Amino acid sequence: MNLASASMSGSPGSSSTGTRPMKTQPQVLVVEDEAALTTLLQYNLEKEGYRVTTTADGEEAMMIVDEQQPDLVLLDWMLPSVTGIELARRLKRDETTNEIPIIMLTAKSEEDNKIQGLDAGADDYITKPFSTRELISRINAVLRRVPGHQHKAILVPGLALGPDRHPITADER
Repeated sequence: MNLASASMSGSPGSSSTGTRPMKTQPQVLVVEDEAALTTLLQYNLEKEGYRVTTTADGEEAMMIVDEQQPDLVLLDWMLPSVTGIELARRLKRDETTNEIPIIMLTAKSEEDNKIQGLDAGADDYITKPFSTRELISRINAVLRRVPGHQHKAILVPGLALGPDRHPITADER
């Protein structure tokens, strides 16, 4: 399944206006200069319960990271001002941002590109076109490795949605 035809169903999170408390909603910074792709990523990530901030500019991304300290950066390689590779290097050199996971999301698919991205500090590398379901799974997997970012149950009066297998209980049954 490619990105353009992907649809999400059975999402474990809630929408950006949902019931999950803000503090348990991981924040993803999407750094992507293709507006249509940014919109699609934002829609699908928010549908999964993530808070999403977007920018098309590497310099602006650095300012956002400094101000908001996102839980994960989803980063395109080819950006207009600063490349994704340079941005990844800067984030990993800075003591205040070097623990933020980075997933490169790029059309650069050669083995040398992947190695360069991972060596620059990316925690994962995904090539375009890609499956939205796989991207969400990879984001979840990367965040599971970060202490304190494990998904917790979503609680609504009388209901609980579990983080792993999504068991739902009603009135504690």
